[in-house]
Amino acid sequence: MRRPRISRVAAALLASLSFSASAVLPTVPAAAAEPVRSFGASGLLQAALGLALVVALIFLCGWAVRRFGLQASGRGRLLKVVSSVMVGQRERVVVVEIGDAWLVLGVGAGQVRALHTLPAKSLPQAQAAPALHGLPGSSAFSHKLRDSLNHLNQLRKRE
Repeated sequence: MRRPRISRVAAALLASLSFSASAVLPTVPAAAAEPVRSFGASGLLQAALGLALVVALIFLCGWAVRRFGLQASGRGRLLKVVSSVMVGQRERVVVVEIGDAWLVLGVGAGQVRALHTLPAKSLPQAQAAPALHGLPGSSAFSHKLRDSLNHLNQLRKRE
């Protein structure tokens, strides 16, 4: 006669206790399953318009950063854009500072050309900001704006 293993006996004992416990304990009826709601055309249209709005907002922010030059100025970079002016639909003239030299570059669709080389910071402040006194429509606001921009440029050069 073989001895039953203890693990089998323990498993049988646990099973009999669980069956008897479930018969004695009160049971709670399961909640009725709610029917699955289907998405109507209005829900899908609302989700699609929300997604389109978010994607359009991302592209708008990217365009504004490129257009208005809102990139953070990197300190300690080898290359720094000093100034930039649009001269056509897709053409611009850019002054770039590299080390102790300024490069005047013509940037067009698919090409960049070096136009001139200057020593860095060779322009005095009077030549860097053109005078607006003789132009029609110049006002105290434009003078204040120009002075504020000059002050900001001086602070950036100190950094």
